[in-house]
Amino acid sequence: MPEQKFIVNLSLKQRIPPLENGDRLTRYEFERRYQAMPRHQKAELIEGVVYLASPLRFESHAEPHGHTITLLGVYQASTPGVRLGIEPAVRLDRDNEPQPDGVLLITPVAKRQSRFSDDDYIEGAPELVIEIAASSVAIDLHDKKKVYGRNGVKEYIVWQIFENKLDWFHLQQGEYVPLEVNADRIIKSQVFPGLWLSMSDLLAGNMQQVLAVLQLGLNSPEHQTFVQHLFEQGR
Repeated sequence: MPEQKFIVNLSLKQRIPPLENGDRLTRYEFERRYQAMPRHQKAELIEGVVYLASPLRFESHAEPHGHTITLLGVYQASTPGVRLGIEPAVRLDRDNEPQPDGVLLITPVAKRQSRFSDDDYIEGAPELVIEIAASSVAIDLHDKKKVYGRNGVKEYIVWQIFENKLDWFHLQQGEYVPLEVNADRIIKSQVFPGLWLSMSDLLAGNMQQVLAVLQLGLNSPEHQTFVQHLFEQGR
């Protein structure tokens, strides 16, 4: 009998159709088909439509992705109460489950706006989302941007590789507005104090200077106050 049950379950799994670009699905059906695929490639559900990722190139995705994760990783390591994730599936609502290139989360219960499900997915909006946009720039700056804003992602970074341009948006009254670059060509996060970015150095690939500017932010009084506040909220 156990062998018969296994054969029936295997047969049912084989009948689940694979994901295809352009499929219109609910999040439940999207996950059901995704988990049944023999090889899990990157797949996202945006406004009920399935998007499958193409193989990733080095200079137009992998390297800039690595640079942004280095920036966020150093910040996270110096900021207890903040967690970093790379390409996690994020359950935002019934029709949207993106897989952003990076997220920063605040974890103390009193401060956070997302949580981890029993099956280890993010549910709700991360505080900060990053997308590396090469061939995906149209969706990253339109449908995804609307979805992230509607669901309360407070800051959204889009690095447009081919345009050599980076946009850092902050959510204000339900709309994304660009963060201003100060006189020193530095962008400062409004959600994560001390997360400072020298945009020109990042675009030029000068990671030594990017990390030097970040260290100034980590040494700032506002970052120290933020860390203390997270510590008190997490007790």
